[in-house]
Amino acid sequence: MVGLTACALAGCASYVNGYRQATLPDLPKQAETLAPNQREHQRILATYGGAYQDPALEALITKVVDQLVASSERPDLKYKITILNSPAVNAFALPNGQLYVTRGLLALASDNAELASVLSHEMAHVIARHAALREDQARQAALISRVATDVFNDPQMSALTLAKSKLALAGFSRSQELEADGIGVGIASRAGYDPYGAVRFLSAMGRNIAMRPASTSGIDPRMLDFLSSHPATPDRVKNAQANARQYTAPGTGNRDKAAYLAAIDGLPYGEDPSEGFVRGRRFLHPKLGFTFTAPEGFVLDNTAQAVLGVKDGGGQALRLDVVRVPATQSLGEYLTSGWMDNVDPASVENLTINGFTAATAVAAGEQWHFRL
Repeated sequence: MVGLTACALAGCASYVNGYRQATLPDLPKQAETLAPNQREHQRILATYGGAYQDPALEALITKVVDQLVASSERPDLKYKITILNSPAVNAFALPNGQLYVTRGLLALASDNAELASVLSHEMAHVIARHAALREDQARQAALISRVATDVFNDPQMSALTLAKSKLALAGFSRSQELEADGIGVGIASRAGYDPYGAVRFLSAMGRNIAMRPASTSGIDPRMLDFLSSHPATPDRVKNAQANARQYTAPGTGNRDKAAYLAAIDGLPYGEDPSEGFVRGRRFLHPKLGFTFTAPEGFVLDNTAQAVLGVKDGGGQALRLDVVRVPATQSLGEYLTSGWMDNVDPASVENLTINGFTAATAVAAGEQWHFRL
C-alpha cells in the first residue's frame, strides 16, 4: 500500500545534519544490541540510500586507500570503504576507520589524484582523532549551556552563553577541516599522487555548489552536509594550493585520469532510477510503475526514507511513504491501527481511485493537521 500524507504545520520539522556529525534516523529495536560503530554504520546506510555495489570501482578505491595508508603517519591503521548510493557530494569517516564516500562525490571527481585527496582527508580525521576531540568539545558546550541555564536563571544570559559555545564548537570544527586538508595533501603526495588534486576537486565542488538553487526549501538536508561545518570553499582552495606547493610544482604526480573515468563509466548520476526520481512537481518510480504530481507550489525531494514536499512559503508539507498492510486488514482499519497518532476513527473513508482500493482519514494535534 502506498500512503500519501499531506499536512499543514505551524513549522515543519527538519533534520540538522553536520559533516560526519549527521543526525541520523532511529533504527529498529533489534539494532540496540549492536556495538556503537555498527549502529552508526547502519544509520549511515539507512540515511544515504544503502551501499552501492560496483566491484570494479570498489577495487580501484581499495587500491588508492592501500597506497595512501602505506604513506600515512599511521600505516598500522586498517580502513574499510563503503560507497553510498546517494547523489549527495559527501565523504566522512568513523573513528574506527570506516570510510564512506557517496557516488555523487565519485561522479564529481575526475581522476585518481582527486579521489586520493578526498580519501586522505578522511584518513587524516581518523589519524588526528578529530571525532574524539569534537565529542569532548560538544560535551563541554553542553555543560556550559546547562550551567548557564541552572546558575544564571536568566534566559538572555543563557541564550548568549549557548550561542558563544556553539560558535566555539563551529570554529573548532573548521580548524579540524583545515588541519585534515594539510595532513591529507601530505599523505597523497608521499603516495605519489598529484597533490594539486585537492585544489581541482575543491574547485569542482565550488562550481557544483554554485549551480544549486538559491532557495534550499525542499532540498534534502543531506545535500548540504559538505558545507555545514566546512570553511568556505575559496578559503580551502587557497589553503590546499599552499599545502601542495610545499611538495611539488603543478603537473607532477600520478593522476591516471583515463583509469578513473573508465572505473566510473556507467555510474548513475543524480537520483537512482530504481529508487524513483523527482522532476519538478512530479515523482516517478519506473520500477513500481508509479507516478504522482504534487499540488501547485510544492517542491519535492526524494529522500532515503520517503518523498517529502514543502509548499513555497511554508505552512504546508506532504510525505509519500510505502507501508506493508496485512492481507487480513483493510486499508481503513490500517489507518487507525497505530500507523500514525491522533487519527480520528470517525473520519475514515474508504474510496476507489483509478480502480484501486483506497482509504483516507484525518489526524490532528495541537499544532498540526494531517490528511492521510
